[in-house]
Amino acid sequence: MATPTLAERLDKIKSPGLQSQQKTVVILQAVESTLKEQNTTASPTGYFAALLALLQQANGNGNVNTELATPVVYLLDVVTPHAPQPLLRSKFTQILTLLAPVLLMQDAEPILLRTSIGCLESLLLAQDGSSWELSVTQIGPRRAVAGLLNLSLDHRPKVRKRAQDALKRVLKNPPPSPSLDHPAADMCAQTALKNLDELAGKAAQARRGRKSAATAHDPALIHALQLVKSVAAASGGWPSTKIESLCELLLNIAKTGNEYMTMAGFEIFELIFESMSDDVSSAKLPRLMEIISELRPAANDTQLVPPWLAILSRGYDVSSQLEPEETFQKLPDLFSMVAHFLESLSENIRISASECLVSFAANCIPAQVILEPSIYDDKTLDKIAKSAESLLTVQYQAAWLQTFNVLGALFSALRWRAHPRMLTITRTIGEIRENPSFRNKKEADEVIGQAVRAMGPEAVLSVLPLNIARPVKGQSGRAWMFPILRDYTSNTHLGHFRREMVPLSELMFQKVLDHGDAEKTMEVKIYETLVQQTWSILPGYCDLPLDLAEAFDQQFAEMLANLLYKQVDLRLSICKALKTLIESNQAMSGIADDEDDFLLQSRVSRETAAKNLAHLGQYSGNMLAVLFNVYTQTLPQSRGPMLQTINAFLSTTPRREVVDTFDRVSKMLAAELQAGAAAAEKGKQQQQQQQKSKDPMPSTAQTLMDLVITMSGYLPRESFAALFEIASVIAYKEDEPQLQKKAYKLIPRLAGSELGRAALRERNGELQQLMLSSAQKVSAPARRERLAAILALLPFVPDDSLHFLPSVLSEVVICCKENNERARETAYELLVQMGYRMVAADGVAIDNSRVPHMPDDAAPGQANIEEYLTMVSAGLAGSTPHMISASITAISRLLFEFRSSLSEQTLSDLVQTMDLSASSACPWS
Repeated sequence: MATPTLAERLDKIKSPGLQSQQKTVVILQAVESTLKEQNTTASPTGYFAALLALLQQANGNGNVNTELATPVVYLLDVVTPHAPQPLLRSKFTQILTLLAPVLLMQDAEPILLRTSIGCLESLLLAQDGSSWELSVTQIGPRRAVAGLLNLSLDHRPKVRKRAQDALKRVLKNPPPSPSLDHPAADMCAQTALKNLDELAGKAAQARRGRKSAATAHDPALIHALQLVKSVAAASGGWPSTKIESLCELLLNIAKTGNEYMTMAGFEIFELIFESMSDDVSSAKLPRLMEIISELRPAANDTQLVPPWLAILSRGYDVSSQLEPEETFQKLPDLFSMVAHFLESLSENIRISASECLVSFAANCIPAQVILEPSIYDDKTLDKIAKSAESLLTVQYQAAWLQTFNVLGALFSALRWRAHPRMLTITRTIGEIRENPSFRNKKEADEVIGQAVRAMGPEAVLSVLPLNIARPVKGQSGRAWMFPILRDYTSNTHLGHFRREMVPLSELMFQKVLDHGDAEKTMEVKIYETLVQQTWSILPGYCDLPLDLAEAFDQQFAEMLANLLYKQVDLRLSICKALKTLIESNQAMSGIADDEDDFLLQSRVSRETAAKNLAHLGQYSGNMLAVLFNVYTQTLPQSRGPMLQTINAFLSTTPRREVVDTFDRVSKMLAAELQAGAAAAEKGKQQQQQQQKSKDPMPSTAQTLMDLVITMSGYLPRESFAALFEIASVIAYKEDEPQLQKKAYKLIPRLAGSELGRAALRERNGELQQLMLSSAQKVSAPARRERLAAILALLPFVPDDSLHFLPSVLSEVVICCKENNERARETAYELLVQMGYRMVAADGVAIDNSRVPHMPDDAAPGQANIEEYLTMVSAGLAGSTPHMISASITAISRLLFEFRSSLSEQTLSDLVQTMDLSASSACPWS
């Protein structure tokens, strides 16, 4: 928003909305009249000189005439920002002398003080470096700042805030100088600190004396904190020479235990850190952090340690953003210093220490150290790992729960650089977890899981082996590791699964086979569970693996295909793994140029991900054939994941193979549909059998149609003719509602791809005709899918085919009374979207002669929302109460949506018509 000019601001004053402004208007008119009589230009300088003369009159005889001073100072506040800066510098002494009596008045009105402060602010912003060299005892800028500091503690909120805002603006705009700070920053800081120190001392004395007026100084203390906050926010992170005093004082205030004061202290530190985040002020940060570290409280000081640690962690967070390498090199010493607090008997201190260490791990380890560490970086990481390892000794046993949080954060921060330096930590946590007396197994599992995610299962299993296939004497099996491996494995080597997990699965499965057909014992059931748990890890190994091209070969693909056919219990895990394998590489290959961060890419570059997808494409044809065959043998409730996997493979399959597969499936579907009466009779018998069956299998035609719908999103334009022919045949099969539903699902599916949307545009006419001609053949279960199909088709209806909307409107309205909730909701959504389509086509002609049941010579309509409501309200003349009720419901929904677009007359007419229709539809009316 542009800053208003002086003329605009004065014009606004001349037409005030408040009676209290009348005096100001009179003074302004008098000034302008004087300027006109003197033939002086109505410029900022002219206004300024005239108002200054009036202020001098108001200060006559040693008393301030507030009746005159209030409007004059108000106008000066408006004019001064626009006056030339040399003029403000030359008149500074005169103006300050005239304003001083006003500022010193004990009973001055807040408006007079606020406008006086505004004048001072503009004057101070205009001063140069030499002006600021005058001492506070001389009439100069420093004396004016002293006045603002005094008003910054005023008991009146608006006066106090205006003075603090003025100070902030002055300190944020220093005169040109080599110094980082404003010339008055030290003075402001010293005054603010002195006031805060005195008031904090009085408050502490009152608390110690347990006097009834113990809180009497608290408001003043809050005002003093606000002043400190204002100076801190404005002076680039507090003047360097006063940082130590401020830190000590704020920490002492935090020690009082007063929650509000503690939070206010934190806010001041936060402001200081924020203001140091720019390049100019960042030079102060190392000294500030050094001072905060030196103010380290006693290890068991429960009041001071938590706020001190919070300030420390926030400070090094900012430091890591400004100087990442230097901050990282300090990390071992910082880690050791804070880790000592984990020995504390106080749980609050231990929690605060752990949170501080977690913050260090999350914020102070640069990405470059993980990607390309120098020799010195490696040594620093080794020191941090060594310090972390010491936290698992008996010395810190009371803090193990908090320690686990720290170790988890370190694993997350170090990623693959945690190997091998944190293997000993992993082994120790595993041993602690296996101790029968240890109760926090869940927390230990989370840390081991972070280790798996960071270093990979191969590294973790090297120190915590499963001991199942090759048990070690004296060590129990670690089957408890399977859920951890399942939940945390990611971005690792798929080859490890083939080398270790597949043989383990085969060994366990062989024990199940050896048992034969005899009744399963508990041992056999355990072996079966272990097989399933082993394969449940595969999706994690397939989440952006590092060795996809080497590990996923023909042999592995054949093994997975064989398992999909033979092992029903493993299908879900294998399908999820294959889907993850494709989608994780697609996500990586599709990252934007500005996200080209190798750490984000998890060691798999965009180019490698694209090669991985091309590699998988070599197997997609055969895998699709396997998945199609398995899909036909799978129960309906288990088909969802399989369809998702098929969809993923279709996205990597070469177009020619997709077309060939579609042609084969289409021919099989056509054969099913053309089977004739014999097949229909057979279908009835099958349906009767399915009704008796607990888990009925869908017909072959339904299964094939599922595959057609899935493939439709990847088909080229030349295949759409066959696709729409299939849809047009099935849409009329009202005796097979489940199959009919699938035909209507094709249109929303096509709307989800670019090629599909192009097809919906090109073939919009024939799809409209299909919708209209099949309207009488819709089975009740398919009604919701039909409405969804029309909804998906609606955005592609061109302006010259708007007659399609009134053609389907009665069906949509009737569906607003459907028993099925999802069908009703879809009808409402379609009804509203049709309204928006009419609004978008505002003024376009609608050829009503092409609407079914309308005469050939019907007059054309005009697209707009009122015309649309007229169409809907035609249902109010329906012959059945059901139709009238549906129309009233539809109109109510549209009125709610478009109420702001309708004229009052239209609204009145509609409500009146609805009232009459509702009355006539009631049998007792």
